[in-house]
Amino acid sequence: MLRAKNKDQGALRRRSLSPVPQMSRGRLLLVVAAFVAAVLAVIKSQIDTNSARFETPQLGAQQEALPAEALESATDDVAGLSAPTDPPWPERIVQDGETLSRILTQAGYSDREIYNITSQPQDGESLVRLLPGQIIAFQPDDSGELVGLRHIKSPLESVTYLRTSAGFESHAEILSPEPRETWAQGTIDTSLFVAGEKAGLSQGIILAMANIFGGVIDFALDTRKGDTVQLFYEELFLNDQKFKDGDIIAASFTNQGETFNAFRYTDVSGDTNYYNEDGVSMRKAFLMAPLDFTRVSSNFNLRRLHPIYKTVRPHRGTDYAAPTGTPVYAAGDGRVIRAGYTRSNGNYVVIAHGEQYVTKYLHLHKRRVKAGQRVLQSQVIGTVGSTGAATGPHLHYEFLMDDRHRNPRTVYKYLPKASALPKAEMADFRQTIDKANKQLALLNANNNMAAHDLSSSNNALN
Repeated sequence: MLRAKNKDQGALRRRSLSPVPQMSRGRLLLVVAAFVAAVLAVIKSQIDTNSARFETPQLGAQQEALPAEALESATDDVAGLSAPTDPPWPERIVQDGETLSRILTQAGYSDREIYNITSQPQDGESLVRLLPGQIIAFQPDDSGELVGLRHIKSPLESVTYLRTSAGFESHAEILSPEPRETWAQGTIDTSLFVAGEKAGLSQGIILAMANIFGGVIDFALDTRKGDTVQLFYEELFLNDQKFKDGDIIAASFTNQGETFNAFRYTDVSGDTNYYNEDGVSMRKAFLMAPLDFTRVSSNFNLRRLHPIYKTVRPHRGTDYAAPTGTPVYAAGDGRVIRAGYTRSNGNYVVIAHGEQYVTKYLHLHKRRVKAGQRVLQSQVIGTVGSTGAATGPHLHYEFLMDDRHRNPRTVYKYLPKASALPKAEMADFRQTIDKANKQLALLNANNNMAAHDLSSSNNALN
């Protein structure tokens, strides 16, 4: 049985391994073509599948977009990687008495490199005399040699020196701040300075305004509680940040019920000054007060008891009490005819203004001018002190006309009239100040309305 079975299985193997009957040539070609077509179909399917993996998916109704902030962040990251920023240049603030040689030597650079820069013909000379507060920035290369230097003279002006094959070449950059118009207004409670500070004005702009009205108002003696001020001026911006105050375009000051207006105007000759609405210059021959502080200790008095000598002595002037070091101005253009020291007057300055007028400034802490020197109105000639026969820091100011003492508070009645614009320029003047004039009128109207509302409220309470 077993042997017979094995015999049958052997027969079966022989049948399965026997040659396949031979096909016709045409049928074989059809089989091969079908096989190739099937293979190509599989390859195409695989290619389509792989391509789909790299296509940008379209957002469907239920898909959410990547937040814009994330896209911006990713973009910034890529930009930062592709465009790295240059390393900052080390900077050094120039101190009093420092030179470029000293600064660069301390930074490790040689005299040869310093010479190569300072001998640069176009701007090199400006490096010879550095001013305190300026900035020197320098840039070394990988080997430590100086390849760049920047001299920052001010926030608006700088010069950059870069090494080239021919030596150092310079490039100057001057920035122009953007002027923006603004306004402010205030009411005086104690002083002009306090009112200005409450209105957000800097000390510089307050002093500039006081200088404009200095020929018609004595801010030390004439101001009263309730006086008002309106200001239309410019602020200068650099890189969208306020750099400093600009020019005053127009200003209005109401003092004891009388209003004074001033407008900035450049005449046909190119000179810029301030004029009232009638074209009369605000610049008078003399300032009403030769300093800018508000506390006054003594007025003109021919029967004053002298505080030190305890005798009745004429007080032919006005005493302006102010802290030591307060600037003292020349009341008008003139020439210094005497400047010195005496036991009674302390440090003093005497100025002649033409043949008719003389002003005296006594008890100065320091003198800033010498005999024979020409001075201009508002020029600092000294500082307030307490030298000589003085009980405290103050300025004693005298005014003489035709060798006769006059009360500085009332002598303006006898002084020359201010100059005015020629009639031929008045049309252009009025057109130029029209906008500023309307702005001041609006500010004055708003201020008067506020004062009226306050007065009505007070009456209602009473």
